Amino acid sequence: VQLVESGGGLVQSGGSLRLSCAASGFAFSSYAMSWVRQAPGKGPEWVSDMSSSGGRTYYANSVKGRFTISRDNAKNTMYLLVNSLKPEDTAVYYCSRASDRGQGTQVTVSS
Repeated sequence: VQLVESGGGLVQSGGSLRLSCAASGFAFSSYAMSWVRQAPGKGPEWVSDMSSSGGRTYYANSVKGRFTISRDNAKNTMYLLVNSLKPEDTAVYYCSRASDRGQGTQVTVSS
């Protein structure tokens, strides 16, 4: 299993980014996938889930209405569009399948 996140960066408050997760080594289209984030000095925080087909999505209250999860099963890739970013969104963002997780991509939001 390999999960490779990309798309993070430094943005101003109110800005947007699109995070990507390229998956390989397993049948991507058969698995629900998640985004999880971890802020400095804090534990992991679940952000969003998407069912294997993409038909069901779930969001943490802290990001609902600002973040959008999506996937392209033909490309074995999952995305997280993050809008209206706030300084408290600063974290390393990871895609995950069950207990598997990538190396993460850093999102830093300046006020």
